[in-house]
Amino acid sequence: MAAATERIVVQVTPVQKQAIAHTAKRLGMNVSELMRQAAQGFIPSEDEQDLNALIERVNASSKEANDALDDALSFVSESNRRIATLTEGSR
Repeated sequence: MAAATERIVVQVTPVQKQAIAHTAKRLGMNVSELMRQAAQGFIPSEDEQDLNALIERVNASSKEANDALDDALSFVSESNRRIATLTEGSR
């Protein structure tokens, strides 16, 4: 196994920290190893996977909507410039 050189900070309550430390001690490993193994072994439930897929779709839809609004605002701005030019020319 490659030497661990990166750090991930996880904030927990004092009670959670104590429980994690107790579990690590009971299993004969340090807290870092327990956390690595727990994170690598985590498999989200089907509901969580569905929810994550929905969140990804909402994020993509939001970006598409924002892009469409930006395009519309650019069109309106350009249209306003053309109208201003035509109005100034007819005076």
